[in-house]
Amino acid sequence: MNVLHAPKYEWTVEEYEKLNAAGIFHESDRVELLNGEIVIMSPIGYRHAVAVARLNRFFVNNARERYEVNPGNPVLLDYRSEPQPDLALVDVAFSSQGRHPDPAQVFLLIEVSDSSLGYDRGDKRPAYARRGIREYWILDLNANVLEVYHDPAEETYRNVQILAADESIAPQAFPDLVARVGDFLP
Repeated sequence: MNVLHAPKYEWTVEEYEKLNAAGIFHESDRVELLNGEIVIMSPIGYRHAVAVARLNRFFVNNARERYEVNPGNPVLLDYRSEPQPDLALVDVAFSSQGRHPDPAQVFLLIEVSDSSLGYDRGDKRPAYARRGIREYWILDLNANVLEVYHDPAEETYRNVQILAADESIAPQAFPDLVARVGDFLP
């Protein structure tokens, strides 16, 4: 008997959280669960850290209790996926519900990408679209552009924009939050 593809064990969120509670992962380990697989995330470089800080500052300063800024924390996509986007704008109710926000509570997910660009486009983007995440941004530090995805359909987004540093953007849920892409780039 020839094995063409060895079976993989697919983790559930419940099992993943038990591993974490049992101390399998150290607090400094950068891992997340996506599509049943435990993914080791890239270390955070200087430009990445600065971009996340700038995004966080902008959205916190403009929240006015309309949303919570949830930087680097899990989002419960489904029973096999609990990714940790660099930044999420979520419904304020999530902080009192006793669990991570789900797709219905997410207004916007943002990934800052340099070495993780392939993963953010190739694995996360279809997972986010499949679960109905309304809007997804990738701040591409290699090309100094912002990729904007909205209108999810199955495993893709029907509307895609690529914005240069001198162009402006606002999240669909909060059209008054206009910012220049270059203000987020280090």
